[in-house]
Amino acid sequence: MSTDLKQVNKLKKNKKRSESGTEYEERLIKVSRVSKVTKGGKKISFRAIAVIGNKNGKVGIGVAKADDVIDAFKKAKTDARKNLINIELTKSLTISHDISGNFGACKVIMRPSIEGSGVIAGGAVRTVLEVAGIKNIIAKQLGSNNLLNNARASIIALNTLTNKSQTIKNRDLTF
Repeated sequence: MSTDLKQVNKLKKNKKRSESGTEYEERLIKVSRVSKVTKGGKKISFRAIAVIGNKNGKVGIGVAKADDVIDAFKKAKTDARKNLINIELTKSLTISHDISGNFGACKVIMRPSIEGSGVIAGGAVRTVLEVAGIKNIIAKQLGSNNLLNNARASIIALNTLTNKSQTIKNRDLTF
């Protein structure tokens, strides 16, 4: 009897692990080699920038450093899970209004697009939008070409999205 319970508990634990692992899609934006000059010589490590999302309005960005590329990617994924944001999508899988976001020297402008037009964006912004589940959008990145700053600017822009009920509440209107 006790062995049956142990097997059931093992199955439950494995299900929880598999559910949390397959829930989000993970994409690697960039891996860069970083060297630090110390007294004994150069110490080489790797910095990874990762984006995770569930293709249904949740997206997050993570950055991490480690001595190995795989460890850096794992750390970046856990950092991205901590920084998840929710986005409300329309029926045509686009955003509800024009938005823009700034981070550092980067500016990202996003506009909703008609159904069937696809994701028209480049670089890290495209990756963020695809992982978030946005299918129809036009985006332009201005200023710097830094991948991390462009990804963060796109997250800031997506975080400023509002829906009709939030706008009514902010303006103290009643309908």
